[in-house]
Amino acid sequence: MNNQTHKHSFSGKGLFPPKYAFTLLIPLRNIFLSPKKLIERLDLQEDHSVLEVGPGPGYFSPKIARALSKGKLVLSDIQQEMLDYAIRRLEKKGINNVEYNLGNGTTLDFADEQFDRIFMVTVIGEVADQHSFLKEAHRVLKPNGFLSISELAGDPDKLSSGELEQLVCSEGFKVKQLFGTERNYTMNFEKA
Repeated sequence: MNNQTHKHSFSGKGLFPPKYAFTLLIPLRNIFLSPKKLIERLDLQEDHSVLEVGPGPGYFSPKIARALSKGKLVLSDIQQEMLDYAIRRLEKKGINNVEYNLGNGTTLDFADEQFDRIFMVTVIGEVADQHSFLKEAHRVLKPNGFLSISELAGDPDKLSSGELEQLVCSEGFKVKQLFGTERNYTMNFEKA
């Protein structure tokens, strides 16, 4: 996923444009997936190291970071404008157990087996080279950790649960859990 291969689009396929980031913070999103429900699905422990891929303006980030009282959250996005927005939000809330990474959408600039959890919400469909990205996610995930992908109704890049399972399992993962319905779901994957 990089800015050269994906156009910005508010209502169509492609990267979400930073100028509309504020729309991603509307509390109505809780109907589809609330931060509290996501925390439950991630089965977070206070000392976990967690990577959020494609956080946008950081809708889920504050509550996730607060759940990691002895751990840390790393936000990785390919759009500096989105990271800047998230940084401002988290700093304003006094949250300081967060690190930020400007990624390229293909490689993850982290050590092997660094994260207990990696999660992404309505992002996987925007990743240009999904197979390379998933190989990297597999590499940086701890042996007992898992990758969590949520897909929500209304996302033009949404994958069906069947498409997602086939894609992710082709890169050395197996399904651990599935929450929700085909319309709005979270699928957790562990290393096979």
